Amino acid sequence: MLNEATIAIIKSTVPILKDRGTEITKRFYELLFSSHPELLHIFNHANQKQGKQQAALANAVYAAAAHIDQLPAILPVVKQIAHKHRSLGVKAEHYPIVGQNLLAAIKDVLGDAATDEILQAWADAYGVIASVFIEVEQSMYDQAEGQDGGWEGFRAFVIQKKVKESDVITSFYLVPQDRKPIAGFEPGQYVSVQTKLPDDGYTHIRQYSLSDAPGKPYYRISVKREDAIGSRPAGKVSTALHEKTNEGDVLLLSAPAGDFTLNRDDKRPVVLISGGVGLTPMVSMLNTLVETQPHRPVTFIHSAQNGSVHAMKEHVNRLAQAHPQLSVRYCYAEPNEADQAAGTYHREGYVDADWLKTVIPSTNSSVYFCVPQPFMAVVNSALKACGVADSDLHYEFFGPAASLEQPALQTQP
Repeated sequence: MLNEATIAIIKSTVPILKDRGTEITKRFYELLFSSHPELLHIFNHANQKQGKQQAALANAVYAAAAHIDQLPAILPVVKQIAHKHRSLGVKAEHYPIVGQNLLAAIKDVLGDAATDEILQAWADAYGVIASVFIEVEQSMYDQAEGQDGGWEGFRAFVIQKKVKESDVITSFYLVPQDRKPIAGFEPGQYVSVQTKLPDDGYTHIRQYSLSDAPGKPYYRISVKREDAIGSRPAGKVSTALHEKTNEGDVLLLSAPAGDFTLNRDDKRPVVLISGGVGLTPMVSMLNTLVETQPHRPVTFIHSAQNGSVHAMKEHVNRLAQAHPQLSVRYCYAEPNEADQAAGTYHREGYVDADWLKTVIPSTNSSVYFCVPQPFMAVVNSALKACGVADSDLHYEFFGPAASLEQPALQTQP
């Protein structure tokens, strides 16, 4: 436990972390990878280059400092990060390395303002915070390995089937190479895929939502090919999966993880909102709902640029025809000529509060949404404007977590 003096020092640094947190975490990763380049086999290089990981860590450090006297308040965030760490293979032995480089980054960025007293307080606080992470993650490792069909680390899966779902999204049906049972999962969870690319010396790990209901003899992931846009290069792993893997090839998977999951004990109406490839966990939830709760009202809302990039539309439409409790609504930002001729979408433009008020059957609904980050704050604000309670809003970011309070760009999928 931390004493009152240490807690007071940590809380006094909160304004500094708010202003210079990203600067500190950027320096932290520079120091970390310089002294321990082997950790580049764990971290997502694209998120590093785009600054997403630095921002996510800065938010986490800021939250830990602000709540240092009431750490149970950030336990949900700890568990969310711990799920990702377990699926990536972050272990207890990594924490001293992280702590050493975080303190060095604080000293480098703050200079003389980082007194010995402040550094010692942060060393003590980091030890307490790290112990919480280690304990939570160890229980997750034990659960992942000890469950029926579970395993430790990464397990070999064969691509049984590869299905093109749209111009940019392809599904991969994965079965265990050892033909042994596979672990169950909760709708909304993901797996980590570990790959080695022939033109790159690093191992790359990417997390993909499971896109079918649990209880099948396979896992299905549905991957968007991330093409180059402006200064952003094409996604190495997604491009390789689309263009260089075939049925019969082997992928390495972690056991399922994640805390963005469907509450199957809730009997109220449920609303599923997705944008672009964010429909993958939503389809897993939808398939589960129609299989296990056939009388529960479901509203499925999907936003896409147009029909050519709208994946799994025929599947969702078939479910809607077979299940009268399911209502579907599609929003296209820029419908093409084929879309306009067929009239198979319900709104042109973007999702907003006015439209959602006409679509959501009741504000007493449980709402799940997964959309690209610039769209997150828009959807969150719109749902609140509709009268949906904060406690009924459940969401997941693409990649590292960010803040829903950040100004939203006026772009949607």
